[in-house]
Amino acid sequence: MIRDITLGQYFPAGSIIHSLDARTKILGTLLFVIELFVVDSFFGFAVLATFLAAIIAASKVPVKFIFRGLTPVFAIILFTFVINLFMSPGRVLWHWWFLTITVEGVRRAFFMAVRLVLLIIGSSMLTLCTKPIQLTDGLEKLLKPFKAIGVPSHEIALMMTIALRFIPTLMEEADKIIKAQQARGADFESGNIFRRGKALIPILIPLFVSSFRIAQELALAMEARCYNGGGGRTRMNEIHFARRDALAGVLMAASLGAAIAIRIL
Repeated sequence: MIRDITLGQYFPAGSIIHSLDARTKILGTLLFVIELFVVDSFFGFAVLATFLAAIIAASKVPVKFIFRGLTPVFAIILFTFVINLFMSPGRVLWHWWFLTITVEGVRRAFFMAVRLVLLIIGSSMLTLCTKPIQLTDGLEKLLKPFKAIGVPSHEIALMMTIALRFIPTLMEEADKIIKAQQARGADFESGNIFRRGKALIPILIPLFVSSFRIAQELALAMEARCYNGGGGRTRMNEIHFARRDALAGVLMAASLGAAIAIRIL
């Protein structure tokens, strides 16, 4: 299951989505998240899902690889579904003891689950189609105007990129620890929830130690290369807006307009 986490991973492919400017993809992801919270109907989600499907097809990222990333967060999606199913007042469909399912609860449960699935897939597309160094440069460029009020744009961009990049690294490290513990006879599957939680301690402690070790190695590597922040730094490959980015901007504006129109109508 740990290997199924796709957030923070990059999938190389020579697609038009990969060739877009990082700033275009960051702003597009932000607009898509806003649209998910603008629409308030399943028809709106269907329109956004169609738009997302077109992006996935253009990105040449395998659909199985994308949906595999939903496996680790299935428990969160299920928990959200159940909470909204039983905690929404309205016309009663089923009642037993303190549990009540309403018509509004069923609708809201599916509504929130679909929103969460689209949110996870849409956010994953950003890292799947953008190299970490491009993501850092794009974030720094977008935050650069805020330097006038003292916002450290380079440091924030670097911190966010390292955090995203550490996700697959730590998951790979956790997978190695789990396999090592299983080889020593550890059992993570049987028993009640408390026993399973206790069985995670031999995983979490080495994982914390390993994460600090990786962070220290990264800091030493940056110091050895005389890293001193964003002041006076140059780039081997400068990012530039192209005609395809303008076209993507028009499509993003159209999708936002469609989401607002669906909400109003």
